[in-house]
Amino acid sequence: MTLRPSPLFALTDQQTPCFSWLEKPFLKKTIAALESVQAGAACFVGGCVRDSLVGVEPKDFDIATPLDPSQVMTALRDAGIRAVPTGFEHGTVTAVADHTGIEITSLRADVSTDGRRATVVFTTDWAIDAHRRDFRLNAIYLTPDGQLYNPVEGLEDLRAGRVRFIGDPKKRIEEDYLRILRFFRFSARFAKGCDQNGLAACRDLKSGIEHLSAERVGDEFSKILCLTDAPTALNQMVETGVLEKIWPAAPTLKVLSSLKKLAPDAQAPLGLAALFGADGKGIDSRLRLSKVDTKLRKQALDGARQIRVDLTEQEARALMYRLGVETYKDAVLLAQARSSDDFAWEKLRMLPQRFTPPTFELSGKDIIARGIKPGPQVAKLLNTVEEDWIGEDFPPSPRAVEILCARIADMGSD
Repeated sequence: MTLRPSPLFALTDQQTPCFSWLEKPFLKKTIAALESVQAGAACFVGGCVRDSLVGVEPKDFDIATPLDPSQVMTALRDAGIRAVPTGFEHGTVTAVADHTGIEITSLRADVSTDGRRATVVFTTDWAIDAHRRDFRLNAIYLTPDGQLYNPVEGLEDLRAGRVRFIGDPKKRIEEDYLRILRFFRFSARFAKGCDQNGLAACRDLKSGIEHLSAERVGDEFSKILCLTDAPTALNQMVETGVLEKIWPAAPTLKVLSSLKKLAPDAQAPLGLAALFGADGKGIDSRLRLSKVDTKLRKQALDGARQIRVDLTEQEARALMYRLGVETYKDAVLLAQARSSDDFAWEKLRMLPQRFTPPTFELSGKDIIARGIKPGPQVAKLLNTVEEDWIGEDFPPSPRAVEILCARIADMGSD
């Protein structure tokens, strides 16, 4: 007896090369552990299948199984694979094979939902599991030997460039309001436009976003901002009133669009800086952004305020030194997105390819070695010498020493 879904369809000759990851040892080891309990007890599902079908290398792997979580834990441990009950009551166990995590989730059906979390029961019916998922293109399953299970026309939607909810859009959203943001994200990634039924449901139920945790909203919104086609998603979010549920300030969509044309892979902190500018003060807390992302957003804004299109080469080098190379790059991109794409901006953008900021090699020890007593005066003098060195356009170290000696001499003559 097998627990495999049916009917199954073989991958085409064109699709097969995109699934070479099926041969990865850590995946084969995990599948073998599950199938040692029951033949056909595992299928890949979700992003790894969907992305591979459009020729994109998967970032992670999810497995669906008719085994219940206790059976999964036992099977993994018997195979010598670390098993972590990351969402045990909802059916999710993380296998750590060869130092790589794989999420394994038992087939399930919703008993009740409140828009944020669900109470589930486990099942062995693949179709029931498929119908509780969000979008059709996310409910395509793949057997370990390369056969597809397509219970809700996910393949057809993927080929046609459509993102549609499974069943009634409003019901799907009411199960988890985060699906509103996911709808815009997946539509921007995979669709030629937004499904009108899905769009109407998002508009009608947008207030549900207020019930979600800041962390979940922040994570999903950041994923949207990372997309090359983020402006399309944001435009639709503005038109439906969804964006104002995330942040009330008026967005500068034109700046974000310009940024994405200049740098399609611009990440979320820079996207936020472009989208809201100074009006984004406080958004880091609202979205529970990490300290790193918060710092990147603020540094980009601060740096952009210091960027002028008419900076001389020397002034630009000095600014890059003070800001740091990565912040300088972000600042120029943001300043250019707010202005126009002309040769002067391109010259500033290309500076990191022509110039690497040198290291200021003097330290407080060099000052103390020359007879200055330890204390605040040392730091003040070091800063003054560094500013003189920057003003001379970063001369070699011997000149920095000369500047230091001259400053010390000036102190003695006062």
